[in-house]
Amino acid sequence: MLGLSTPPRILMSTEPTDMRKGPDGLCALVKRQFDESVFSGSLFVFLSRRRDRAKILWWSHGGFIVYYKRLEKSRFRRPDPDNDGRLVLSPGELQALLEGIDLRRARRAPLWEPTRPVT
Repeated sequence: MLGLSTPPRILMSTEPTDMRKGPDGLCALVKRQFDESVFSGSLFVFLSRRRDRAKILWWSHGGFIVYYKRLEKSRFRRPDPDNDGRLVLSPGELQALLEGIDLRRARRAPLWEPTRPVT
């Protein structure tokens, strides 16, 4: 999708966003909504009120990149926030979201963990 060598942290806004905002307006939203610096290398995801538009703000090598996607006949399905009210996505979840997949209905298979010896 974005061709990132190292998966960054992906934070999603839980509030609808005015899609007329450019990089400066989105930076102001990051400062207000997230406990994170806009220069951290994290991706910040914003959805419009109708959830048919998405913007992603990312700081990379001396400048901001704004990725924009508009769905013609569907809506983005915002996943449910975690217990702290935050939405932190994995790269796969972001890809699925941008493809229009409803993450609330998709079930992640439990990951295997090796058993730890009892001492």
